[in-house]
This record gives sequence, C-alpha cells and structure tokens, in this order.
Amino acid sequence: MSRRCELTGKGPMVGNNVSHAKNRTKRRFLPNLNDVTLMSDALGRSFKLRISSAALRTVDHRGGLDAFLAKASDGDLSTNALKIKKDIAKAQAAA
Repeated sequence: MSRRCELTGKGPMVGNNVSHAKNRTKRRFLPNLNDVTLMSDALGRSFKLRISSAALRTVDHRGGLDAFLAKASDGDLSTNALKIKKDIAKAQAAA
C-alpha cells in the first residue's frame, strides 16, 4: 500500500536529521494517513479511503465528500477517488 493520500495526493518528503554537531543524515517525512469511511450523500453509500488528517479536516470544512470531490482537481485524486467522483457527478446530473 503506497503512502499517498487518495484525495490530496500528499506523499512522503525527504529531508535531513541535523544533530547538535551539524551532522546531516537523510530521513523521510511521512504523511499522517488514516483509514476512514466517508459517506456520500448523492449515492447514499459509504467509501473506505486512506487519506491524510489534513484532507479529513478539509472534507469536513467543505461540507462532505461530495462537495470536496466536486472542487478537487483530477490530477491529485487516486483512481478509486476519480471513479467515486464520476459516480457522484452522474447521480447529481440524474437528480
């Protein structure tokens, strides 16, 4: 399983551990990923996603999964999230 957020595309970054003597060694900064279940109002079902804590706060701020995916760019989303976005768009167009 990759260490990448399915909604924002946030992934690992690289940097240095710096000791008191200024010795530098490589390290990785991993995103804070959580397995969550989000409910779609348009489809009436829930989806399991692996997203970062920042993405979870943004989903809540924008008013749910449907509103977040409507504004999200397709380049940041995973293939699973893109499929959910297209299904939600179809359901909203039919309603």
